[in-house]
Amino acid sequence: MVSGVPHHVDGAMIEIARKAGAATINTDRMWHYTEGVKNWSPIWPYHGIRILPGPSSMWFDALGNRLPAPCLPGFDTLSTLRHILSTGYDYSWFVLTQKIIEKEFALSGSEQNPDLTSKSWLQVLKSRRGKGAPPPVEAFKEKGEDFIVRDDLRDLVAAMNALAGDSLLDHDHIEAQIAARDRELDNPFAKDAQIVAIRGARAYLGDRLIRTARPHKILDPDNGPLIAVKLHILTRKTLGGLHTNLDAQVLDAQGEPVPGLYAVGEAAGFGGGGYHGYNALEGTFLGGCLFSGRNAGRHAAKAL
Repeated sequence: MVSGVPHHVDGAMIEIARKAGAATINTDRMWHYTEGVKNWSPIWPYHGIRILPGPSSMWFDALGNRLPAPCLPGFDTLSTLRHILSTGYDYSWFVLTQKIIEKEFALSGSEQNPDLTSKSWLQVLKSRRGKGAPPPVEAFKEKGEDFIVRDDLRDLVAAMNALAGDSLLDHDHIEAQIAARDRELDNPFAKDAQIVAIRGARAYLGDRLIRTARPHKILDPDNGPLIAVKLHILTRKTLGGLHTNLDAQVLDAQGEPVPGLYAVGEAAGFGGGGYHGYNALEGTFLGGCLFSGRNAGRHAAKAL
């Protein structure tokens, strides 16, 4: 795996609290992303960056089979993770065009998103509607070892096999799947789940302007060059943590509060349970962080 957090973010404080008598919860549950690439200019060991994809890239497993719905770019991360690992390999591939990478690719991390962190809609529109992808994305395309750019699909597949160090990918098999996808664009009532998702995304003005490329045929040379991206599993965080009550007091093995010890936010382990269940949903953790932090502050103030 590649690492999506700095080397010092190692969860050591949870173990320190456990040795002080704290009980842990949901420690068997973790969160990984499936669109990780190696940082061409790493800051920490195994430094990975997550691609934040739009809906148009075709996704293939290590054997060259197109991933089924709901394993589509930007859809169900946990289903996609299970599917990728079920193949016996820990990587997968995006295959896309220059038009797609220009409109749809973004990278995790504020330093990789100057168009968004500028807080200027004008800058976003300029970045996404101008020539070429945003500079950080172009830098990864040119310098990242996981990015392959070719004018011809046969050359692209050969380079993908060379990068993976094997011959798992068959050109004719991949070409047939891409051609089948491209044919669906000729039918306004196509049932291909990804084509439906692309058209649905473009029904929203914001996505049509800055996030979703105009539907086009991947094998049409006018939309090239072709791009392949080798995607690694990117480790992000544990969904477990310290067991607490509703006042954010840390509990011991007997379920009794450890005096003076509180845990709030994701350190409290609510990401792997509670109202999230086993399938923690991205973007919903902020509420739990605010709730536990507020309750901890209120309880600690009363205890003074």
